[in-house]
Amino acid sequence: MRKYQTLKPAILVVGDLMIDHYLWGKTERISPEAPVPVIDVQEESEVLGGAGNVVNNLIALGADVSVASAIGKDENGRRLGLMLKSLGVKTDALVTEPQRKTTRKSRVIASHQQVVRFDSETRQEIAKETEDKILASVQRQLFLTDIILLSDYGKGVLSERLTRHVIEMARAAGVKVLVDPKGRDYSKYAGATLVTPNKKEASEATGIDIVDEASLREAGFRLKNDLNLNMAMITLSEEGMAIFDETMRTIPTVAQEVYDVTGAGDTVLSTLGFVLACGGDIDEAARIANAAAAVVVGKLGSATATWDEIIAYETALHESTTEHRIKSQEALAKSVERLKNRGKRIVFTNGCFDILHLGHVKYLEKAKSFGDVLIVGVNSDASVRRLKGPERPVNPEFDRAYLLAALDSVDFVTIFDEDTPYELIKVVRPDVLVKGGDYEGKEVVGSDIAKEVRLVDFVEGKSTTKTIERMRDSASKS
Repeated sequence: MRKYQTLKPAILVVGDLMIDHYLWGKTERISPEAPVPVIDVQEESEVLGGAGNVVNNLIALGADVSVASAIGKDENGRRLGLMLKSLGVKTDALVTEPQRKTTRKSRVIASHQQVVRFDSETRQEIAKETEDKILASVQRQLFLTDIILLSDYGKGVLSERLTRHVIEMARAAGVKVLVDPKGRDYSKYAGATLVTPNKKEASEATGIDIVDEASLREAGFRLKNDLNLNMAMITLSEEGMAIFDETMRTIPTVAQEVYDVTGAGDTVLSTLGFVLACGGDIDEAARIANAAAAVVVGKLGSATATWDEIIAYETALHESTTEHRIKSQEALAKSVERLKNRGKRIVFTNGCFDILHLGHVKYLEKAKSFGDVLIVGVNSDASVRRLKGPERPVNPEFDRAYLLAALDSVDFVTIFDEDTPYELIKVVRPDVLVKGGDYEGKEVVGSDIAKEVRLVDFVEGKSTTKTIERMRDSASKS
């Protein structure tokens, strides 16, 4: 993969350019005027969106990028043009239509969650005169272009006539064309090298309800054959992606944390285009695109992945997955927020877990049964000493955390330094708080935060204290 860091393919992006505008803030109250949250805006940003996000991703990878598109003669169009030029993108085929409105999407993000989006745009197809100007410019650039990426957001730039002519010109010149499609009718993409719809889009375009491997196979090969493609690809979200050429094969996903899927399709298209333009094959391109997509879905907003990030991500995949389950409280808070947004039921428990034994394992298995995700808080060494005395713990905190993280029943482990886990429970805000059966009739720390408290009986005769006593007895007899 590192070989691609030194390459700079010439890539032409044709499609719907737009501006992604973000208002970042937090919300702590409801408006007295209407039942809506009040957002305290703390930051505002603008980035290229739509086909512009494909451009951003290509620039991040180190490509030499040109664009072909249409924008309005307005302030957003002026700003978009300046944004492209600041990135060093060639804009010879960027055509201005006086009556057109440049697309701008504004998103309000509060506490890592998108609250609302409002758009300003034109959706009708570009004028024939604009088509002619773009086609003439594309024709001039063909001999300097390694690959063409069509990024269709349904805003009118990739009209049927323009799309068909670009593909015909590229095919005649021996230049590959990759398409991120839009709509139900894909006939205008006929003759392209590759199309990359997601599962829902592929189902709509083929009329095949993709529910299993057989229907996936049928849909993929129908796309390839009906459109006379060299190959087809269907992205499958958390299931990865499927490739169709002479055979069908799937590339599993590698995403570990998912905060926002905005622009993931753009990243896939960009990375596939970059690798194929450099002479890589489709399987290598798909594997790298999968890793790049995993990087960007771990970020908020339209994001990009650099080669350093992709390589670091792939390297991390080969390291211990157990260690990745041990989180700082800050990282844990982000994971919990993502999981709650996906409707997951969070279970929390805590303890010293000094010498892991059968009782611990059965207790944690029972705790996991109360929800979808089990988070375990582990007392730090200093905390254990305060609670258990100067001779404890027997095992240091990281060792204890690692052994817990290796259990199938445990999803995340975090270490806390306080005598009680109250502050940690405030971070997790669990649906279910689990404690041992010996807490029957006692107040459970954090019960005012959790939605529910469940008590689990310990396995009789199994405890760290008794284990240590048996070890001491055995040592004294020997």
